[in-house]
Amino acid sequence: MGPVLAGFLQLLSLMGALALAHVPLGTYMARVFSSDRHLRVERWIYRGIGADPDTEMRWPAYLRGVLAFSTVGVLFLYLLQRIQGVLPLSLGFKSIDPAQAFNTAASFVTNTDWQSYYGEQAMGHVVQTAGLAVQNFVSAAVGIAVAVALVRGFARSRTGELGNFWADLVRGTIRILLPGAAIAAVVLVACGAIQNFSGIHEVGRFLHGHGMGGSQQWNGGAVASQEAVKELGTNGGGYFNANSAHPFENPTPFTNLFEIFLLLVIPFSLTRTFGVMVGSVKQGYAILATMATIWVGFVILMMWTEFAHHGPALQLAGGAMEGKEVRFGVGSSSIFAVSTTLTSTGAVDSFHSSFTGLGGGIAMLGMMLGEIAPGGTGSGLYGILVMAVIAVFIAGLMVGRTPEYLGKKIGSREIKLAAIYILVTPALVLVLTAVSMALPTPRHSMLNPGAHGFSEVLYAFTSASNNNGSAFAGLNANTDWFNTSTGLAMLLGRFLPVVFVLALAGSLGEQKAVPVTAGTLRTEKPLFAGLLVGAILIITGLTYFPALALGPLAEGLA
Repeated sequence: MGPVLAGFLQLLSLMGALALAHVPLGTYMARVFSSDRHLRVERWIYRGIGADPDTEMRWPAYLRGVLAFSTVGVLFLYLLQRIQGVLPLSLGFKSIDPAQAFNTAASFVTNTDWQSYYGEQAMGHVVQTAGLAVQNFVSAAVGIAVAVALVRGFARSRTGELGNFWADLVRGTIRILLPGAAIAAVVLVACGAIQNFSGIHEVGRFLHGHGMGGSQQWNGGAVASQEAVKELGTNGGGYFNANSAHPFENPTPFTNLFEIFLLLVIPFSLTRTFGVMVGSVKQGYAILATMATIWVGFVILMMWTEFAHHGPALQLAGGAMEGKEVRFGVGSSSIFAVSTTLTSTGAVDSFHSSFTGLGGGIAMLGMMLGEIAPGGTGSGLYGILVMAVIAVFIAGLMVGRTPEYLGKKIGSREIKLAAIYILVTPALVLVLTAVSMALPTPRHSMLNPGAHGFSEVLYAFTSASNNNGSAFAGLNANTDWFNTSTGLAMLLGRFLPVVFVLALAGSLGEQKAVPVTAGTLRTEKPLFAGLLVGAILIITGLTYFPALALGPLAEGLA
């Protein structure tokens, strides 16, 4: 079997598994967020935090809950890193420096999981489990909660109440992420991923003779459990620096495909949740079709660029194998790279900097789309629904009719909120990239000159501002400038859009639903899905094309 055929068979297998999970998981999540029943363990949590889960919140109160919870998370994780040196099971690692501790705290609380440190050489077991792993669960649950609040805004009429943030947070964690991650962790352990709390130990010696010698040392850890929620919650932060290219995290080609499934299954299934909650599963299928079209298209383009044979070395290797794990090959690595950058995961099983020039540009463009195909847990759904509002508005301008979506009129307030939403991350990416290229100190972090070096910096701020977390490699991001600037980009890129999403949800919920007429745009039809795909690509292309032309396009066409 050739590598190209193997890659496409893996893609088809993955699509089949996602299709099987779509209806049951999506319907289950709709029931979770529509139920008025509380589990006993949930009641204990509500009592412990002093929250009343049955109190409905308008969007300002819901937003205050999101910001208060996330602020506490940043402070706690920052403190935990700063006192690591005196914690048990620290493996002898020192406390994390202030700038890097701030960057890591902002990273994991915002579901970005950008890492400017070597995990196996910096973080002890307590920080990994009580700090990073906990945020892997709750930051993903926050994203789902915000998405559900927006869906309620479409589904409800004449009320600004969007549910209860604390109830949505706890249910997303207890009923969805915890059981899903537990099952996934068992699968990973059965396939060879490690799960322990061992210390640092020697695993072998090498280079004997000629006066040379040395040893290789590794520490263990609760890797399988963290790897499971890292993918399921579209987090992406690896226990080891090599991330999902490390055999302790990702031992076999099967686990590689399984991890891709994990990072896609909730975002794709949330479209079913959306359809069920708004009372029209066809609307969910239209959003799903849009996501799937972009995802499959990007995968095929990535495979084409990486399998293109230019020169005898690539022909003998069967593709652009530089930077890719031989256990996975070009096809599987291409699927992983597209899936992790079109979601807000950021996990990597290969080095994106070693992809072809156009391949690196495809990965970058996936993040620039806003990570909405299918996007992160929750963030992908609310991001593409905002783009749907934009697409409906464009269609309304074409026919001279007041735009409507799901029975709600898209007026000046709604379109302003949607427009500001889509401008936040491009502004962060382009301004911070420009400043970094203008200052001498940040430029010294670039290990490559020319277009590729520019791509490294552009990729870093694209990854941080869009809450992805993957790195292009070749850039020394562990400096005061990059730790501080990417940390701020992660916080602003996460919470400013949330403000506009919840304000939009409140505005929609207060409206009275308008009846469908002969002039209403049928947003459950393929025509609308095509319009939405076009709007996403054109708006993103117009925003980022000049920057892409200076980096990956210039390199790829050279």
